Amino acid sequence: MEFVAWLADVCLHVDKHLGAVIAAHGPVTYALLFLVVFLETGLVVTPFLPGDSLLFAAGSFAGLGVLDPGALFIVLATAAILGDTVNYAMGSYLGAKVEQRPRTRWFNPEHLRTTTAFFERHGAKTILLARFVPIVRTFAPFVAGAARMPYRQFLVYNVAGAVVWVGGCLLAGYVFGNLPFVKDHFGLVVLGIVFVSLLPAGAEFLKHRRCPRLAPSVSPRVTSTDAG
Repeated sequence: MEFVAWLADVCLHVDKHLGAVIAAHGPVTYALLFLVVFLETGLVVTPFLPGDSLLFAAGSFAGLGVLDPGALFIVLATAAILGDTVNYAMGSYLGAKVEQRPRTRWFNPEHLRTTTAFFERHGAKTILLARFVPIVRTFAPFVAGAARMPYRQFLVYNVAGAVVWVGGCLLAGYVFGNLPFVKDHFGLVVLGIVFVSLLPAGAEFLKHRRCPRLAPSVSPRVTSTDAG
C-alpha cells in the first residue's frame, strides 16, 4: 500500500517531483526521463509509470526555459520508439503464453485482453492510437508482436505514434503548463487527462464484458491490409 500511495503522489504531483529531479540532477534529468518513458512503453509490467502527465510536465518546464524543448523531443521520442520496439520483440517471442499467466502485483492479464480487443477493432492503427491510451499504450506493441504484425508496418505506426504523442504532449505542456490555473490544480489536470485518455479502452472493456463471446484471442494474424 505504501508503494501505491507513493506512486499516486508521483503521478498527481509529477510537476513537483520533476522539478526536484531537475534541481538535484540537472542534465541527467534527460536520461531519467528517457528511462521512464522507455520502461512505460517497453515492459508490460510497468504500465503504471506516468506517461502523458510526465510529458506534459516536462513540456511545462521547457516553457520556463529550464529544459530544452528540442532535446526533450528527440530524447523522449527515441525512448518511445525503442520502448515499443522492445515490447514488440517480446510479444513475438513469448506470444500467447503470457495471457495464461495468473494475475500478480506486476501483471494483470485483463489489461492484455482489453488491449487485444482494441487491436482487433482498429488493426495496425492501434499502434498509433494506443499512444494516447494509458495501459493500452504499454500492451499494444506486445500484442502486435504476438499477432505477427509485419515489422516494417509496425515501425511506421510506431514512429508516427511516438512523434505525435511526444510532440503533442510536450507542446501542450509548453503552451498551457504554466498557466496559473494549471499550476495551481495540476493534480486535477492530470486526472482529467487520464480520464479522457482511458475512455476508448474503457469502452472496449465494457463491450466485451457484455458480449464475452466476442472477446478475441491474443494471436490474430495482421496483414498489410489492416493498415487502413
